[in-house]
Amino acid sequence: MWMAAAGRPSRTSPPPAPFSKLAACCFVLLLPILHTEQVPVAEALSIGVNYGQIANNLPSPARVSWLLRSLRISKVKLYDTDPNVLRAFLGTGVEFVVAIGNENVPAMVSPAAAQAWLEQHVVPYLRAGARITCITVGNEVFKGNDTALQAAVLPAMQSVHRALGALGLQGRVNVTTAHSLDIMRVSFPPSAGAFDPAALPHLQPFLSFLSATRSPFLINCYPYFAYKDDPARVSLEYVLFQPNAGVTDTYTRLNYDNMLYAQVDAVYAAIQALGHTDVEVKVSETGWPSRGDPDEPGATPEHAGTYIRNLLQRIEMKQGTPLRPATPVDVYVFALFNENLKPGPASERNYGLFYPDGTPVYNVGLHGYLPLMLESHGARQWR
Repeated sequence: MWMAAAGRPSRTSPPPAPFSKLAACCFVLLLPILHTEQVPVAEALSIGVNYGQIANNLPSPARVSWLLRSLRISKVKLYDTDPNVLRAFLGTGVEFVVAIGNENVPAMVSPAAAQAWLEQHVVPYLRAGARITCITVGNEVFKGNDTALQAAVLPAMQSVHRALGALGLQGRVNVTTAHSLDIMRVSFPPSAGAFDPAALPHLQPFLSFLSATRSPFLINCYPYFAYKDDPARVSLEYVLFQPNAGVTDTYTRLNYDNMLYAQVDAVYAAIQALGHTDVEVKVSETGWPSRGDPDEPGATPEHAGTYIRNLLQRIEMKQGTPLRPATPVDVYVFALFNENLKPGPASERNYGLFYPDGTPVYNVGLHGYLPLMLESHGARQWR
């Protein structure tokens, strides 16, 4: 009963040290812009972050670059190919997932259009030293009823993949798409995981493509929504990675002490049911809101901090799921900042690790800073 498949609306290590007072606020001093190679990401964290920008009060990408590197986060997922962001991270070693928006997916079916898009949005930054390792073609396209978009996803991915080959980039950049957990018809017990029958005609060839190109299956998982929908029956400890008895899969006898790993293993089971055991599942989004509407129970800074802090500890332990214990779970947290222009309930605008001014929304033990202003070639520049 704790395994409800819930997706976010579209769109033994010691605990980490707590924030110091200095790290919990912005530095009120000038920081020089040096060559970015002089500020490398040292001992990078294994977790990634989604960097969304649906807001009118976010810091400049140049300042965000400092923030992420000070946090030791070296994996970033974008929802576009914002040139300002990619330029700001040149030479830093930060690894990017970039995206083709749903509105542009049908056009990418054309090989010429796919190559032109790559030549404009990807190739210049790769040549300049950016680390772009994956392109997502669309996001959660099987969540809605746009059958034309759904039919275009795989042909568009194939066109982008072939264009990468024509440009000499095949094998350097993966091509995939991100799915909502709503694509699952069955997610409990995990071993019985099964995709929605309506998506099966698309998923069978899609999985063959991922297998042939050694690309990951991306899934957006939000245990918060299972708790929000039924807080009386869903254990808060289970969804927050806190100590609990867990849930045992009646078929495999594997015990799950948290919902996220159970959801991931359900996806693995659904993929295996379609004949594939060589496709890796990665969590392209997961998070917990720090604030919500009155009908959104559990959306508090305390619960959000607990979820992210405990998740981070698991990831840094390189822990795998019960079904795949030797494969560390690859996770991108949603999101870097609260985004004040996102539509929908209040929770949608409150998934950030940070407020736009760089102060943390809650304590997860990360130490970082966001410079208030930067200095370039002797001239002060406010950001």
